[in-house]
Amino acid sequence: MKSYWPIVAVVTLLAIVPFITTSNVTLNFLITTLLIALVGQGWNLLGGYGGQYSFGHAAFFGTAAYTTAVLQVQYGINAWLGLLAGIFAGSLVGAIIGVLCFRSGLRGSYFSLVTLAFAEVLRIVSSVTPITGAGVGTLIKLDLRPEAFQFQSRVPFYWIVLAFVALSLLIVRAAENSRFGAYLVAVRENEDAASALGIDTFAVKLAAMTVSAAITAAAGCFYAQYFLFIDAAIAYGPWISIDALLAPIIGGAGTLFASLLGALVIKLLGEATKLLTGDAPGLDLLVYGLVLIGVVGFAPRGVCGLLIALFRRPVDALVKPRRDHG
Repeated sequence: MKSYWPIVAVVTLLAIVPFITTSNVTLNFLITTLLIALVGQGWNLLGGYGGQYSFGHAAFFGTAAYTTAVLQVQYGINAWLGLLAGIFAGSLVGAIIGVLCFRSGLRGSYFSLVTLAFAEVLRIVSSVTPITGAGVGTLIKLDLRPEAFQFQSRVPFYWIVLAFVALSLLIVRAAENSRFGAYLVAVRENEDAASALGIDTFAVKLAAMTVSAAITAAAGCFYAQYFLFIDAAIAYGPWISIDALLAPIIGGAGTLFASLLGALVIKLLGEATKLLTGDAPGLDLLVYGLVLIGVVGFAPRGVCGLLIALFRRPVDALVKPRRDHG
């Protein structure tokens, strides 16, 4: 149980933020940061721990967002039930894509490109399908009641997305402490060797893909409820797939808090870029690209690795003299 205390500490610190400030600007910044962290945590389980680098997590995000939005607008389904339906739909798409890819033996760049292709196909289909609003998109009716998953304040939204992030952290920590997590790392390090040792690599990768899709789908449902609008460019656009892999890679892929730290870095850089240069289109992506190159080139273990190294040096400096004295 000791391994779960860091999660409790971090979530508790984040949970008290609304008691310190109720600024809409601050809360909106934190909500979008946690949303990116949630998507990134989904990618981190599959890519960071499992070594399956997806470029198409927008497929799960968009499917869930459209599912919850369409169920409310077209069929009058309650938003909370739509949330569950959206998570199920996103995880189902993940399972289907996983079966098709892993049964075909796709690995590495081939797997990455196929996931990207699935997301792009879904984007094109949703942009011309009447039930999704085609090119116009789907607008969820404003209904500021908790039972409609809408609130007059941003504080409940903040706590809800924080709860999703906390749950995703618990899922990843549980995976780390389980045999499944060991199998997942074994597949990442050497899939052929893992298979030779008797590990069902197909089942392990498919389970990771499905859980990863479910976490990302939760983010898609939350996005739809928070912004009350979704269209093909938002739901299946490359922006969400980019954020999904950027956050954990910058934070330190394959570590528990990678997505949370990476998302914070991404949002801070994005806001700083807008503040200094205005809303020049594409400039934030240029900055992200430069940061990604810097992380890969000079800090391959990401922000988590840098923080561990910084804290380890003073500790080693204190411990070493004691050992020498002893």
